[in-house]
Amino acid sequence: MDVVVRSCTCRRMWIFKINHLAFVLLIFGPYSTLALQDVTAELFGSAKYGTVAAFGDFNSDKQTDIFIIKEQSELVIYLADSTIPYFKPKVHISKDILPNYAVITSVVPGDYDGDSQMDVLLTANINSPQTTVLVFWGNNQTLEAGVGLHLNKTFTDQPLVMDFNGDMIPDIFGAVNLTSTEICYLTNRNQVWKKALNSSVKMRIPHSNAFIDLNKDFTADLFLTTEENKFETWINKDGNFTKAEVISAPDVKTVGQSSFVDFDGDGYQDHLLPACLDEACQQSAIYLVKPGSEKWVPILSDFKQRETVWGFVPGTIKQPLVLHLGDYNLDGFPDALVILRNTSGSGQRAFLLENVPCDIPTCVEIKRTFHIHWDQSDLGAIQNAVMATFFDIYEDGILDMFVLSNAENQKDLMIHALKNNFEADAYFVKVMVLSGLCSNACPEDVKPFGVNQPGPYVMYTTADSNGYLKNASAGQLSQSAHFSLQLPYTVLGLGRSANFLDHLFVGIPREPEQKDIRKQEWTAIIPNSQLIVIPFPHDKPRSWSAKLYLTPSNSVLLTAIALIGVCVFILVIIGILHWKEKKADDREKRQEAHRFHFDAM
Repeated sequence: MDVVVRSCTCRRMWIFKINHLAFVLLIFGPYSTLALQDVTAELFGSAKYGTVAAFGDFNSDKQTDIFIIKEQSELVIYLADSTIPYFKPKVHISKDILPNYAVITSVVPGDYDGDSQMDVLLTANINSPQTTVLVFWGNNQTLEAGVGLHLNKTFTDQPLVMDFNGDMIPDIFGAVNLTSTEICYLTNRNQVWKKALNSSVKMRIPHSNAFIDLNKDFTADLFLTTEENKFETWINKDGNFTKAEVISAPDVKTVGQSSFVDFDGDGYQDHLLPACLDEACQQSAIYLVKPGSEKWVPILSDFKQRETVWGFVPGTIKQPLVLHLGDYNLDGFPDALVILRNTSGSGQRAFLLENVPCDIPTCVEIKRTFHIHWDQSDLGAIQNAVMATFFDIYEDGILDMFVLSNAENQKDLMIHALKNNFEADAYFVKVMVLSGLCSNACPEDVKPFGVNQPGPYVMYTTADSNGYLKNASAGQLSQSAHFSLQLPYTVLGLGRSANFLDHLFVGIPREPEQKDIRKQEWTAIIPNSQLIVIPFPHDKPRSWSAKLYLTPSNSVLLTAIALIGVCVFILVIIGILHWKEKKADDREKRQEAHRFHFDAM
């Protein structure tokens, strides 16, 4: 494993290669409350309007870039930079090269032709409710000129980008009519359409389909949301998807978008579902169901702040009711950002839902719940918020926030960037799994770091600061439609435990008829580090490589400064004592020389 020490100041990055690492992180501090700082100006300058649609490292510089839709008809890629503004609009797909009257509905970056360069998939409505898909090919950290590839079939809704056949090249899955699902492969830039599933499925619109490991075998399964508010699980058995179970949603009026996280830290992906209990969404709730269970457990149903009642915005096809998840305080349990509206009609705002322990009788099964942060003035100052998500702005492992709001006299949404000034020295591990189509000798000498890869699964086990076993898991890019806004990496919080990670497991999807699970394990991973995994070759996990980048925490830096100060102080004392001893020796030598002179006479 290659180990790299990385220090980040703003967007600047210095990297030093070392061969051996001989220090242990032992310093940690208490948790602190959330404090946010508006950094929109230093990130975007005046170019702060548009709809944040996706994230990915487009130019392979190991810094995440932002894909923003302008006026529903143009895509601009803001590349991360080392000078203010830290995100600059550099790459454009203008409306002039799109079909007439195309309205862009989503953006999904990925390597669709297998050349280890990032391509861009757009979905659009063109004079029709059907979804059209266009793919623009990446070439040397830019996009090839021209209109790109226009798929010759349309979908009833935005497709799910997944790795259906386990070749680590993203494929396009969706319903082409009311009952038939198909998968489109674009390897070598040729369209190959095949029937996806062996039984008919009627997709719900908008759907929240997912490509995520649901049985903890480190192989991504397929989760489908269907009509009549039912959910189907298709387990990946030996590389083939087999229908396993069908469950119904809880008895509610409005069902939101499904999300999958390890909510209670048991290593399994739990199914979270926001919902409205009545037509007007005056009463809201968040439900959870464990893998293999059909029992929905409400983990949050009290949305009352003193005398004010808040609730979810019911959602539309363009902006459905959704939770955006991330571990903002690095305690190992995922939190959520949501948009709530005042049921009395006085506006809507973004709120943070913190994942906290729960010991009341209703929490017997899960033992955790969401706590709404009502007092966050930074989020509350943003009026007419319509979307909120997490993003690691400074590549330091601490998740910051983006909030989009309606702005007066503007056709586009306004982007607000809020830095998470998390002062407590909790620890994390940040994992990014690449396609592994090449390692060092890539075609045309490209760097294989700019590829968003759906399907990998990550889990760690370690001992916490009290000596108890602790684990957490996450899937990488499990959802792609309807502004899921998932990051191309996973950030797993470790809490205040500075111990090495005992085990870190990484698994990737399997090819059809392949019985062996493709999984690798790494041990003694240093906390506050980013691990970039290159699964090359795919079928030989023992040959997979990993590059470890260290991000020293504040305590480590302060401890280093204090240690250097103590060493300098000790050296000064040693120097003074040495100088005094030398003077005493000189005086003694003169006395000896004088005594010898008189004895000689």
